[in-house]
Amino acid sequence: MSTITPEELSATTLLRFATAGSVDDGKSTLVGRLLHDSKSVLADQLEAVERASAGRGQEAPDLALLTDGLRAEREQGITIDVAYRYFATARRRFILADTPGHVQYTRNMVTGASTAELTVILVDARNGVVEQTRRHAAIAALLRVPHVVLAVNKMDLVGYEEPVFARIAEEFTAYATGLGVPEVTAIPISALVGDNVVDPSANMDWYGGPTVLEHLETVPVSHDLTRCHARLPVQYVIRPQSPELPDYRGYAGQIAAGTFRVGDEITVLPSGRSTTITGIDLLGKPVDVAWTPQSVTLLLADDIDISRGDLIVPAKDAPATTQDLEATVCHVADEPLTVGHRVLIKHGTRTVKAIVKDIPSRLTLDDLSLHPHPGRLTANDIGRVTIRTAEPLPADTYADSRRTGSFILVDPNDGTTLTAGMVGESFASPDPVDDGTDDDGWDF
Repeated sequence: MSTITPEELSATTLLRFATAGSVDDGKSTLVGRLLHDSKSVLADQLEAVERASAGRGQEAPDLALLTDGLRAEREQGITIDVAYRYFATARRRFILADTPGHVQYTRNMVTGASTAELTVILVDARNGVVEQTRRHAAIAALLRVPHVVLAVNKMDLVGYEEPVFARIAEEFTAYATGLGVPEVTAIPISALVGDNVVDPSANMDWYGGPTVLEHLETVPVSHDLTRCHARLPVQYVIRPQSPELPDYRGYAGQIAAGTFRVGDEITVLPSGRSTTITGIDLLGKPVDVAWTPQSVTLLLADDIDISRGDLIVPAKDAPATTQDLEATVCHVADEPLTVGHRVLIKHGTRTVKAIVKDIPSRLTLDDLSLHPHPGRLTANDIGRVTIRTAEPLPADTYADSRRTGSFILVDPNDGTTLTAGMVGESFASPDPVDDGTDDDGWDF
């Protein structure tokens, strides 16, 4: 039986964080500097970067090449895909998502920040807060990223002047606070030179706060898995039908949140049937307890009808099932999302038909005002939607669970991801209005 407890796992210091910012603000250079100066780069990696930089006629190694791994990224000098990096210091382990800055790749920022506990948003000190900065701040707020770092980069190009930093920090903090971001830490840096990235800068003696790495190492991160709402989306029903295991029936999946124990009374949604956990298999061995993000197989006392897409939850902590979802979404596809749009909604391991019943509002990034009933959302728009599903979904609010309170909308014709949504999240949009639907078999 397993001897490690969730409480012991909670003591592990792991920080998931993402970088974001507008084009050419220096995200990849910051990440490269962070890896290089914290001695998290292997010798052969550094040699490869030095050779590539020399081939481009650069005297010093271009540290951005440590994260820009695609050939198109290196040729264009931009980040296109989300680059994940794993590194550690003596104080903490890190999983980093370096996300693109171009507007058309905002969808990748949503992906990278969706599991982050901290987001570093870069701003070019020469340009200040721009539209893409505001968009990334809004996405961080919607995704409920608890910690936001404003890294005012390229301070060497503005003479390391404190008033420049102070003006940008004040503007961004006021904007982020208006979005509901709980905490903003502003740090003046030069990623190219290394000022305030890992080591304190001798050029900005007016700044007395932490470096980027010092803040990453010390920011409080909660891993108290025992307080989460326990959720297991069923991915597969295991029936070996072998002579050795003639009666084996297990329900496999990755625990999305919380903790399950042998003896727990559980409910299966959306059917509402209840039973008891009689066993938990983890990596082929029985354990007494399992927690997120472990992949396990649950054995139950009763043979009830359970299939892929069902959700196993504690009997005393079950979310309500509904066919009507209200959510805030970030539209990521080139094709607009319109009222009456027929889509598939993917929630956990369950995929069902749905209709966009209304789009009550779209967020205007400049002043955080709400444009009422726009009728459509175009690429990178953030707005409020109401959705009617063909079958009931057991959805938590996003505030309660980032995993089971989120969903994506998918084009039923070609499988393209259209929209990322957060159940119950709101920018205080107006009440939704029922615009009616067409009678074509997609109305529920």
